[in-house]
Amino acid sequence: MNDVEELKQFALVHARTQGIPPELTEAVLGRITSDDAAHPGSWTGEWSRAAEAHEARQELLEASRLYTMARFPFVDGPARQHALDKAIDTFSRAGSGLEPFQVDTPQGVIRCWRGGTGPLLLISGGIVSIKEQWAGLLLQLTKAGLSGVVTELPQAGVNSLPYDVDSWRMIPAILDALGTTEATGAYAMMMSFSGHLALRAAANDPRIKGVLTVGAPVSGFFTDAGWQQALPRVTVDTIVHLTGEKPGGLADWALRPDELRSIDVPVAYVASKHDEIIPSHDIDLLATHVGRFSLLEHDDVHGSPAHTAQTGAWLTQSLQAMTSN
Repeated sequence: MNDVEELKQFALVHARTQGIPPELTEAVLGRITSDDAAHPGSWTGEWSRAAEAHEARQELLEASRLYTMARFPFVDGPARQHALDKAIDTFSRAGSGLEPFQVDTPQGVIRCWRGGTGPLLLISGGIVSIKEQWAGLLLQLTKAGLSGVVTELPQAGVNSLPYDVDSWRMIPAILDALGTTEATGAYAMMMSFSGHLALRAAANDPRIKGVLTVGAPVSGFFTDAGWQQALPRVTVDTIVHLTGEKPGGLADWALRPDELRSIDVPVAYVASKHDEIIPSHDIDLLATHVGRFSLLEHDDVHGSPAHTAQTGAWLTQSLQAMTSN
């Protein structure tokens, strides 16, 4: 079972980015004493009970956000599987205006939500989040005149692709399915480990016109054995769950300097000075080798949970600058 205190620490940024009221987050976390779904006070049980109260009042988007927290960090049994199913179901019934969109590939199925008109934006989260968690962001951006697709990493949520060194190819597959050309292009706002895929895609697919990310691994996360020894347990457990390998077995995932130098589109990166997951050397590599690199750095831990408003505003401004050029 997961370490409950560690879950509470890393879940904060996910609650805040979804707009869950801080007082509700605090109340639910205060009732959680274990990660054993068979006992009162469990992680999945308490978040699910909060979700059920909103669902009973037909507050379906709010319920979906809370069910998303209940399945955090990944499905490890019936309770979290039920929470995932309910997160998708309540979002589907909420009438958000987004439409389901599916990409079939020989390796598996990529499931998405899409909507809006205008420049195309791809949105995805990291190893512990699902597409419904980021759908609210897409809804905000479609109101600003963008079109978009929100999806999730392979093996997170219901993306059935294998999560491996070639997973970046899911981005070109989505663009192919949308009929995106080099002339029209797309922007990738892909957080954390999805940002790693977006950077590699930008080095290989000229349809990517810009990358925006928060706390994305680049190289050292995959290759630095000393750094890997101190990684949070939830990160290691999630990586093993999704890939079948510990981080030390993923050395060939590292982005090489020549790949980074081949990225000739703007990259906007939000870093945290006290990041427990992403080594600072990864940001140094981007600054050294990516020609059009901009950085916002917070005095915070991974995901900068105390700075979500500043991060959102900076990413929005960076995206506006990219799309206006």
